[in-house]
Amino acid sequence: MYATTETLATTPAAQGGRSRWLALYTLCAGMLMIVLDVTVVNVALPAIQDDLGFTNSSLAWVVNAYMIAFGGLLLLAGRLGDLLGRRNVFTAGLVVFTAASVLCGLAGSQEVLVIARFIQGVGGALTSAVILGMIVTLFPEPREQAKAIGMYAFVASAGGSIGLLAGGVLTQAINWHWIFFVNLPIGAATIALAVKLIEKDKGLGLGRGTDVPGAVLITAALMVGVFTIVEPAAELGWTAPQTLVLAAVTLVLLAGFIAREATAATPLVPLRIFRSRTLTGANLIQALAASGMFGIFFLGSLYLQRVLGYDALEIGLAFLPTTAVMGLLSVRYSDKLVMRFGPRRPLIAGLSLIVVGLALFTQAPVGGNYVVHVLPVLVLLGLGGGVCFPALMGLSMSDVKPEDAGLASGLIGTMGQVGAALGLAVLATLAATRTAAVADTKPALDALTDGYHLSFAIAAAIVAAAVAIAVTVMRPAKQQAEVESGESDVVPEAA
Repeated sequence: MYATTETLATTPAAQGGRSRWLALYTLCAGMLMIVLDVTVVNVALPAIQDDLGFTNSSLAWVVNAYMIAFGGLLLLAGRLGDLLGRRNVFTAGLVVFTAASVLCGLAGSQEVLVIARFIQGVGGALTSAVILGMIVTLFPEPREQAKAIGMYAFVASAGGSIGLLAGGVLTQAINWHWIFFVNLPIGAATIALAVKLIEKDKGLGLGRGTDVPGAVLITAALMVGVFTIVEPAAELGWTAPQTLVLAAVTLVLLAGFIAREATAATPLVPLRIFRSRTLTGANLIQALAASGMFGIFFLGSLYLQRVLGYDALEIGLAFLPTTAVMGLLSVRYSDKLVMRFGPRRPLIAGLSLIVVGLALFTQAPVGGNYVVHVLPVLVLLGLGGGVCFPALMGLSMSDVKPEDAGLASGLIGTMGQVGAALGLAVLATLAATRTAAVADTKPALDALTDGYHLSFAIAAAIVAAAVAIAVTVMRPAKQQAEVESGESDVVPEAA
């Protein structure tokens, strides 16, 4: 089949048709709240800085505290979902995230806000890590699963651009506190619906994976790694002593984790999961695609703000075409494309469209016209994302045993988060370096634009590498065999 049709004995797959879709909408609402929070906060950072007196360097911790907790805990949270029950972990994450959002809104000091943002990251990881695993058990039938994953992929990938608009509206119309307070009614409603609509799953039990040393090692490795990317690497450079030391610590922790998992009787992350070429390839593609896409949304926003003079609300409106196109494809057509052509062809086609869009962005000039120089790029990114991300999410879960669904869900989320953080740090550093190198010979806006152009070109190359992996690695032999034997209604893909 296109994805696993097995479920645990008492999973929500037994729910009725209508209630399953209502459960999906609830899961997507939880994911949307998490995704929106990232870009909503970015838009409000200047107002937060003015109100609480952050310096430019300390202001970064409003974002970094969240990213470190979120990226560091995704993998562990996904495995906890398998062990403790995915609905339990999902609802616990919503409670933590919602409570931390209220604390963020009430924050009257820098310290309280940063601590609350870290707690938000914990809740976000618990909530989002298990969603994809829950979806594949709710929808075991290939056609329905493709449609459900399309909806999830749209929320996960395009929700950030909605956050740009929401952040601009809330910050300008009321104040920055409300970008957090708005999570209270959404979170409370989502918790209530989750308890009512999502059938409780038992989980495997802690005895099947109580690997405390492994949990400590992987969580520490991911947190140190994300911290290295967003703090010393971004602020001091990739060759600074602090960056090199922390990178070495990350590698040592990862090596210790792998050694532990290879010998543990009940490993937190069974290494056998990486024997799947499909799963491993999907995660590599996710990391590369997130590196290119997330960095460009950030740097593209800076281009609109610093070069074209857009304000926060105008930036949010500018990115709406990406959201609209991606939403239309993800919700209405991505499942049909996957069922007609299989997941690999839409994945390659979508990634290729993203490469073309990023390459086109390198031509956006100083004083560029939105309709001529920006809109075509955003439409291409929307087309590409709407086609490739649903296929990628499906592939990431297609060769996974039911008892590992939460782990696989957390893994794809982790790769996306780490890839996004790494891509943003690398692309922002390259843009700043290029701008500084030509600042003495070019006007300020031209120097800025040169830096952005270099980053857009590098982002295109990164996503092109993802295309290469999709072409060479993602050859779903199991699916092909099932198609040929008549067990699946997915059209065979070309080798």
